[in-house]
Amino acid sequence: MILSIIIPVYNEEKTVIEVLEKIKKNSSNSFKYEIIVIDDGSTDQSKVLLEKNNHLYDKLILNENNKGKGFSIKKGLSNASGTHIIFQDADLEYDPIEYKKFEKIFIDFDADGIIGSRFIYSDYTRSYNILNKFGNKILTLIFNLLYNSTFTDVYSCYFAFKKDLLNANDLRTEGFEQHAEILCKVIKKGKKFYEVPINYNGRSHQEGKKIRAYHFFAVLFEIVRGKF
Repeated sequence: MILSIIIPVYNEEKTVIEVLEKIKKNSSNSFKYEIIVIDDGSTDQSKVLLEKNNHLYDKLILNENNKGKGFSIKKGLSNASGTHIIFQDADLEYDPIEYKKFEKIFIDFDADGIIGSRFIYSDYTRSYNILNKFGNKILTLIFNLLYNSTFTDVYSCYFAFKKDLLNANDLRTEGFEQHAEILCKVIKKGKKFYEVPINYNGRSHQEGKKIRAYHFFAVLFEIVRGKF
């Protein structure tokens, strides 16, 4: 089995190489890793660092201009050849050591998809903006009601799933709301879904976090539209 790890990058010169090194150190006996990096028109040294460290990934896709996270994710999906997909942010909020938990569930239960929950964390989670947490709780509740599920954290970056449950060409969105579109499409096509606890070292906006409060409404719209 092959786990395609899709990593969108935009101005992450401080962390992107460390993330890639963590993935390389986290080799698996169960899955082969296919590491796909998409530089989304970074204006810092991210692109230069990536080109100098080409031993840390399998594919590097370069966007000439900043197109948005969703655009980059779609490109990554279109270039993925794995049996399973997982998304990895290029900062250090999520630790690739958690992949082992996803791999075990895929193997033990033949799961269609798995969410890594920051709210049932195994060791630690960083305290962060209370409004972000409230927004996530509301989105998760609405999602569970519409899709008859019991997730605790639908907007965790760590969502892994079988690749054949999603056709990248069917994706309409290209912003932060695309995560909701992907989740909705996969949930509707699959049957067996799980959550695993993960640790979370969230950043503040001052430290580089890019998602904003107004993205809540676009995400909510995608959750509702995805159902109907």
